[in-house]
Order: sequence, then structure tokens, then C-alpha cells
Amino acid sequence: MKLAFVFPGQGSQAVGMGQELAERFASAKAVLDEVDAALGQDLSGLMANGPIEDLTLTENAQPALMAASLAVMAVLRDEFDVNVNAAEFVAGHSLGEYSALAAAGALSVTDAAKLLKLRGQAMQKAVPVGAGAMAALLGADEELAAKAVNSGAHLGPCQIANDNAPGQIVISGAKAAVEAAIATASDLGLKKAMLLPVSAPFHCEMMQPAADAMAEALAAATIAKPAVPVVANVTARPTDDVETIRKQLVEQVTGRVRWRESVMWMVEEGGIDTLAEAGSGKVLTTMLKRTTKDAKGLALNSADDLEAFAAALKE
Repeated sequence: MKLAFVFPGQGSQAVGMGQELAERFASAKAVLDEVDAALGQDLSGLMANGPIEDLTLTENAQPALMAASLAVMAVLRDEFDVNVNAAEFVAGHSLGEYSALAAAGALSVTDAAKLLKLRGQAMQKAVPVGAGAMAALLGADEELAAKAVNSGAHLGPCQIANDNAPGQIVISGAKAAVEAAIATASDLGLKKAMLLPVSAPFHCEMMQPAADAMAEALAAATIAKPAVPVVANVTARPTDDVETIRKQLVEQVTGRVRWRESVMWMVEEGGIDTLAEAGSGKVLTTMLKRTTKDAKGLALNSADDLEAFAAALKE
């Protein structure tokens, strides 16, 4: 098995995430307790009990998803003797890149939690509510998505935000521009185009105020060399250089999440045959099935998942 650990982003949050592990394993509970202490917030209580509306708020969802992912990694390490360096690479979708870096030892749990809380708050504040929008273009490739984006660009910022998987591209920008892009969908032959229920236009140039806030925070943050290379969202290429990581985390706020390209690079150039999704849900595992048949995905959520995964690694 040639392995990469991957870490989910917003949209994977669910009430109850991480709770089974926290109840069964001291190492998982310790991660959630550390995040609570870092933030001065009962985030683990919100993860356990909801309500989902509060958990989904960007400033809560980002550190909560990181906490759930690192709880998985802590249990793998302490209970099943599987360390992050069992993988060739780590990668994360949007905020999941912080989870990946923390899993690889580049960020402490405390610093990752504080940075993600700030990131969520800064992204929410960057654009007035209702001024921006995001939309999913189903059935689009990069060329068709670019045509849709160009058709709306005269009305304001509009760009590809996420290239998630073949036929699944998300665009982001000013609301009028995104709506104009959606209006061209049928003419372009897209299967479907729909606005997404998000509170801000993430991963576009309208997020520049948030990028500025993160640049300041990341300049002061302690970042160590990761134990394994991190495949960055903005380049879809691996790095373990600390200053490159710092710079790319800033660029990521306004830049495209090149997830499809990241997966394809890991599989085709990195030789990865298994992507293990550590954290909540199985969004990345589902995307992988659409992207390539040359690697399999494993969603690591429960104790049973972790036990089976650890056993497979030792075969």
C-alpha cells in the first residue's frame, strides 16, 4: 500500500463527529480538550450536541473539522501504532490543509485551532452578507467553467474556486456575476448549475481582506518542517519548505483549490494507490471515485474503520 492521508474541508461537518473516538480513547479526547482550551470555547460540546446551524458557522466548522481529523490521527498513532510517516504525502481540502500540516507536525494543535478560528472569522467578515455567492457547475470541465466565469466577469469578480473532481467545479465571486455565469449553463451544455448555501464567496479575489489577516497571523506563527510533504491546494504539488508553506496558506484564501489536480498528481506522479480520509464523513473518498480508478479511498471515521485500516497496513 502506497498511502496518502487526506483531510476534509467545510461541508463535511456533522453533529456527533469525533465523539465515538473521544468517548473510547483518551488520545482523541485530549485533542478535543486542547482545541477547547486554545479557543476558550466548548467547541467539543458543539461538535457533540449541535445545533448544526452553529456548528456550520465558518468560524466553528473550520477548527471543529480539524479537531475531528486530528482525533483520528491521534488514535491511529497511540492505539494502533500508525504514524503520519506511514504516508508518502498529506493533503487537505481548503481548511483541511491546516489539518494536514498539523497531522504532519508542521503546526501544533493549539496554533492550528487559533489560525482556523481567525481564518473563519476573517473570511466571514471579508464580504458583506449577500454580496457574494458560490455555485456548483455539474458536468463542467475546466474549459467550460472558464467560459461560464467569463460570461459573468463583466458584473464583478468571478472565478473558479474549487476544481473538486471531473464534472464538479465550483465558482465564486460577486453575486450578480455568479448568477450571470449560472445563466449560461444550459447554453454551454452543462448538466446543472446551482447556487450553494454558503455565507461568503470563498476562494476568490473578494477574500483579499481575509488573506491580509492570514498573512499577518501566519507571519507570526511557528511552522516546522512537516514529517512528510504536503500537497498544496494552490499548486497541486508537494512541498516541505516552511516559508513556501507559509506563503501558500495565504495564497489559498483567494486562490483555487486544485483538488482534482492534487489527487491526480499523487496517483500519477507520486505513485499513491490508497488515499485515507481522516476525519468527518467521506466527501473526499467520493470525489476520488470520480477522479481515478487507479487508487482507492478509505474514510476513517470510526474505531472500526481505524482498526481495519491499521490491520490492512500490517498485511
